[in-house]
Amino acid sequence: MARKQPSFEDRLLELEALVRKMEEGSMPLNETLSAYEEGMKLSKLLTEELSAAEKRMLELSGGEVLPMEDAP
Repeated sequence: MARKQPSFEDRLLELEALVRKMEEGSMPLNETLSAYEEGMKLSKLLTEELSAAEKRMLELSGGEVLPMEDAP
């Protein structure tokens, strides 16, 4: 059975948790490096997903993104 992909929000929460843990400064160096590597992977995935969403919004709006207060 295929595993469900984590949502954007789940990945963002995971990244935030990693950052908090690293900022505490109590992790051994090897764990910090592993957390940093994982954080960079998550950051890349999140950036790619945001870029894809922005591209889709531009396609749907005919190349113009309207401010939320101007949206129908």
